[in-house]
Amino acid sequence: MNTSLMLASGFDFETILPFALFGMFAAASWFLLELFVAKKPRAEERLEEFKNPALRRANERQTQKRSENFSKMLERATPALARPLTPKNEAEASKLRIKMANAGFRAESAPSIFLGVKFVGLVAGLFLFGGGSLIAQGFTQKALMYTVFGAGAMFYLPEIIVGLIRRSRQQQIFLGLPDALDLLVVCVEAGLALDQAMRKVSDEMAGTYRIIAQEFGLCNLQLQMGRPRVEVLRELGTRTGVDDVKALVGIMIQADKFGSSIAQALRVQSDSMRTRRRQLAEEKAAKTAVKLIFPLVIFIFPGIFVVLVGPAAILWINNMSPTMSAS
Repeated sequence: MNTSLMLASGFDFETILPFALFGMFAAASWFLLELFVAKKPRAEERLEEFKNPALRRANERQTQKRSENFSKMLERATPALARPLTPKNEAEASKLRIKMANAGFRAESAPSIFLGVKFVGLVAGLFLFGGGSLIAQGFTQKALMYTVFGAGAMFYLPEIIVGLIRRSRQQQIFLGLPDALDLLVVCVEAGLALDQAMRKVSDEMAGTYRIIAQEFGLCNLQLQMGRPRVEVLRELGTRTGVDDVKALVGIMIQADKFGSSIAQALRVQSDSMRTRRRQLAEEKAAKTAVKLIFPLVIFIFPGIFVVLVGPAAILWINNMSPTMSAS
């Protein structure tokens, strides 16, 4: 009886918790190592796919099926999770759809998936940071602050990721648009219609500027389905969210409406875009000197100061030490 009481008193919650955490992290590490190490290197997998094309097609079908299953699972699970964060009016819902389209997520379920991921991040942040803070510090003001900060960070993390994807996508469109316009001008001046020129640009630029090629290909598909050209072009400007694309769309609509030369309008727009891109490059180059001040002062100047002044300081200390000892 005494032995059992000693064991029960020796293994309380505070004693078992470090061992439990160590076992949990060890099991998770073992699982991750088995997951990544057990797989063959990507180079060997590619060599096997080149040797056996049927294996490559099977792997592609398996990957596509896995992605489809995952997307279906998200589409089924996220509407219920996204219901607390669903926009209350049509203006907010339209703004959310435009933001997701600017980031490249054009599916109908993209806004609900995005809101569902934000809600899951909020709940996960509350459980992870709140539970960890309560276990480590108890119910204190500091633990409450950590919980709020962690839950807020997890809640806004999908927003930050979508914003970064959106900015990168718009930057790629901005940098590749003048080249696409040059090719579009060549195609139009060669006698092709605007629809055929957009299809040619989409085919030729698929390897270099994939995003612009996809956008032009989607516009061409919508035109083939019978949608009016004005609506398709305006949707292109709204979907990309790039000011230059919106200006280009306005010029193309005006040229088509008034019957003026589309090739000349596209050439003028291409020259203005190249001029703006050169001006932005010059602006960034002019800002470089100001931006270099902080790394110079923080990292380089202290090292130079130590190298230049260090020997003189050592000699001064050595020369002053006999004088101080004699006095």
